[in-house]
Amino acid sequence: MSVLVFADSSEGKFKKTALEVVSYGKKVAEQLGTNVVAITINASDSSELYTYGAEKVVSVTNDAFNTFNAKQYAAVITEVAKAENATVVVVDSSIDGLYVAPIIAVNLEAGCVSNVVDIPSSTSPFTVKRKTFSNKAFSNTVISTEYKVIGVAKNSYGVHENVVAGNTETFEATIVAPGVKSEKIERVTGKVTIADADIVVSAGRGLKGPENWGMIEELSEVLGAATACSKPVSDLGWRPHSEHVGQTGKPVAANLYIAIGISGAIQHLAGINASKVKVVINTDPEAPFFKAADYGIVGDAFEVVPKLIEKLKAFKAS
Repeated sequence: MSVLVFADSSEGKFKKTALEVVSYGKKVAEQLGTNVVAITINASDSSELYTYGAEKVVSVTNDAFNTFNAKQYAAVITEVAKAENATVVVVDSSIDGLYVAPIIAVNLEAGCVSNVVDIPSSTSPFTVKRKTFSNKAFSNTVISTEYKVIGVAKNSYGVHENVVAGNTETFEATIVAPGVKSEKIERVTGKVTIADADIVVSAGRGLKGPENWGMIEELSEVLGAATACSKPVSDLGWRPHSEHVGQTGKPVAANLYIAIGISGAIQHLAGINASKVKVVINTDPEAPFFKAADYGIVGDAFEVVPKLIEKLKAFKAS
């Protein structure tokens, strides 16, 4: 018996979420009195995972996996899970993770729980805490099946060093037919992505037009943050749809989320509510976002943001 963790990577480098799920998997393995095994797909160097508790890394390398395909990824993760006799499989709750987890669960006839925020409170019965109702509540869910698939919510458990003397083995995966084919992939380069960002700077219609986004991009650059927007902004064509965050866009679970000129519609709040610290800048003191914010500034973004940028630059220079 073992715990298998899928350590996701991008262009050969591990995402922060990969280190978090390995940390999580290590703790679950300790609870169960077993070992944790990490599976990597087309990763350049697996040794980094030893730092976070992966005693064994199963490395899969094949050009067929250069483009993410949920069916193919789930098939190889399932194959490794069976080879390693893993009764618990851990993935992240990213968009890709949410696609691949239920397919793994079907393959293994396993119970599947996503958006898990803590290690099991009990292993008999196997009980995990997860976010529900658009991150407004929690539920303690029992997984009664022999095999279990867990999707860990971003920034919920954290990254914890637990250095072990690990080893890496290569694995020749069976390549299944993808079912669907990607014709074209467009990637934004040179910017922090929303999925990987610890800080997200987001703006709404309060910016009045796309020509005013320069100060938002400058603030993002100073903070090393990702740039995002509300749904109306992307619908108007002011910003690309890839930057739309919220319940109907990309979910955000950043350490710091700064909302500028966004009123805080319920759909937007549902998609960013998992962020740890929320800061709001808005001229309307009655804006719904202030009720959800940890910190709020009632003021004109065109006055507040330039001063904030100035102060941050001065702080970094000191």
